[in-house]
Amino acid sequence: MTSKALTTFERRQLILRILEEQSGIKVTDLALQLDVSEGTIRNDLAALDDEDQIMRVRGGAVSRIKPPHSNHLIAARSRVNYDAKQRIAQWAAGTVENGDAIILDASTTVLHMAEFLHNRRNLTVVTNGLEVARRLAESSSNTVILVGGILRNDGNAITGLLGTKLLEDLHIRTAFVSCVGFSLEAGLMESDIGQAQIKQVMIQSAQRVVALVDASKFNQIALAPFAAVDAIDHIVTDQDTDSNIIQALQSRDISVTVSSDHAATTYTPNQNQHKLYKIGFANLSEDMAFPRDVRRGLERAAKESGQVELFVASNQMSREIAVEIADDLIASEIDLMIEFQIDESVGNVLMSKFNQAGIPVIAIDIPMVGATFFGVDNYHSGYVSGLELGKGVMQEWGGQFDRLLALEHPRAGHLPAARIRGQIDGFKAVIGEVSDDKIIYRDSGNTTQISEAVMLQLLQELPDEHRLAVVSFNDDSAIGALEAARREHRTNDVLLVGQGADRRLRDELRRGNSRIIGSTAFHPELYGERLVKLAMDILQGEPVPPAVYMEHTFINAANVDLQHIIRDDR
Repeated sequence: MTSKALTTFERRQLILRILEEQSGIKVTDLALQLDVSEGTIRNDLAALDDEDQIMRVRGGAVSRIKPPHSNHLIAARSRVNYDAKQRIAQWAAGTVENGDAIILDASTTVLHMAEFLHNRRNLTVVTNGLEVARRLAESSSNTVILVGGILRNDGNAITGLLGTKLLEDLHIRTAFVSCVGFSLEAGLMESDIGQAQIKQVMIQSAQRVVALVDASKFNQIALAPFAAVDAIDHIVTDQDTDSNIIQALQSRDISVTVSSDHAATTYTPNQNQHKLYKIGFANLSEDMAFPRDVRRGLERAAKESGQVELFVASNQMSREIAVEIADDLIASEIDLMIEFQIDESVGNVLMSKFNQAGIPVIAIDIPMVGATFFGVDNYHSGYVSGLELGKGVMQEWGGQFDRLLALEHPRAGHLPAARIRGQIDGFKAVIGEVSDDKIIYRDSGNTTQISEAVMLQLLQELPDEHRLAVVSFNDDSAIGALEAARREHRTNDVLLVGQGADRRLRDELRRGNSRIIGSTAFHPELYGERLVKLAMDILQGEPVPPAVYMEHTFINAANVDLQHIIRDDR
């Protein structure tokens, strides 16, 4: 059964849940995820907009910003440059993971960012923004610390330095701030001296400073500077920013991310004015932990190499966007392309474009004919997880089970499908032969939301079956299935394994007594350094094998903090 079997009500509820997770989405992406026509999606969005549950925007929809406690001034300010702020905020939020300690200022751009953080857990947030604090305090797992002492007239921001001494004892990873104006000479500026003072103290407490600056703020002068250019590590802006400004920022050792309608492109610092190679990277998505880890590792490795200028964009799991990004990167005269996309059917189109341009390609995890493959040894990684699921069923249910549920993703093609085949074979190696009628296959959609909806349907179809073993295409599908079991109060009816061992799944294992036994680790945080080495070998004419695989280990509650050490320079 696919999502076409959902009723109109169920489909619209799923759309609401998707928007809870990522706050904004395109019509084309929803149609692809839910396997219905774009016309059906437009009708759904129109109906939900009429009910004030979402807000239609050009080409898609966003979550409705909650009324900021009758603060009409803040509501009005948040609408200025709304689209640009939304794109900037969404990318910035994508760099935050569960358990992070961050600083957020009281700007409206950061207020937008808070909307995209609602599904994060166990955050420690230091802020002087009342609205930001209220939004993030809605999750009981978050710790929200207000600093400052005097409430500003607009009722949103606290100014003054009272209480800021506590920052000296906190270990803050990243400060996210915005500004009224920015110049290369003065840096980030505010119109309010009190705001400038508290922001200056806040960012001094962080290991890293990320500035959210839409195009209208550049070359604008304000009363009080609070951060010199040299204090900024990363600037996130929008597509209207002049290319000369981007180049000037790169020359000052600042990474710049430009968020546009279809992509977010990151320009790395020009530390070496004689870099040898331009490498393009089209990431799978910025809405999932695994590809975010791949992107961070690649950016870090490119910077460390000193020989690579990296152009980063996001395919957003869309074949149409993947094609557009390919055209843009070819126009940028890249020397090599690293492609991470989920739709096997678009591979030939992309390869035709790159071949005509004479650009070699490395394909991550999803093979493309003519490209060097890098990533998962799919059958082996699946087999390892299947063995562990079989052991779990033996221990928990004495080797007896009612169904084996396979949450697959046919769109990815035959090679990733080997993950499912390997899991089933590994399961059989422990349990013994399994008849075909005991195995149910469903398309997990490659996302937590779709997997949760599909698993809800399965649980409703199988009300009297209480021993359900689950193999998964990736960790998102495993987590979605577990969430469905929790919603139906049938947690003990399932045992699951994942694929990837990404951050969210490791957090789940740390909770203790999870029904997810574990996951085979793909180590996405290590992809970057190996991809850069492989790319350099190709560009320098060294012989390379047609496929390069990552090593895999099975991560469970016993070794989650022992064998999988994350290097992370967010």
